[in-house]
Amino acid sequence: MFREGRAGFSLIEIVIAMVVLSVALTGTLSVMERTLRASADPMLLEQAIVIAETYLEEISLQPYIDPDLDPITGAVCPAAEGSRDLYDNVCDYNGLSDSGAEDQNGNAISGLEAYTIDVTVDTTATLNTLSGSSEVLRIDVRVQHSANVDISLSGYRSRS
Repeated sequence: MFREGRAGFSLIEIVIAMVVLSVALTGTLSVMERTLRASADPMLLEQAIVIAETYLEEISLQPYIDPDLDPITGAVCPAAEGSRDLYDNVCDYNGLSDSGAEDQNGNAISGLEAYTIDVTVDTTATLNTLSGSSEVLRIDVRVQHSANVDISLSGYRSRS
């Protein structure tokens, strides 16, 4: 109520304004909280990308054909070696599943224990005119972290 000569707000107007502001602030904060929970920590995301790139590079640098076999008549993907430090060709990595990032000798890397890494080598892949294990292999590396991080990288390795 307005009286001449006096300016200001009544108690009822102040209470209504406080209620409206608190409802708006609560809604805004709840949206921000949900967004923060659903988004990955940028550091975790960057680490996952580096882990996936490292695994993909390690695998891609391996020989296409198992060096223990005849390079002309040997099978492209024979049975995998017994442990990761013995892997000597691309196909040995098929089915590799690490809980925590490891180096190429199978040693755990400190600080990266919370990641899971899964590798698949596709022997039926096609790349342009190349197809099948006799010509090309597709390497898929998937890295996950419990904080909503899920990265997949793929690369191709050709015989020549």
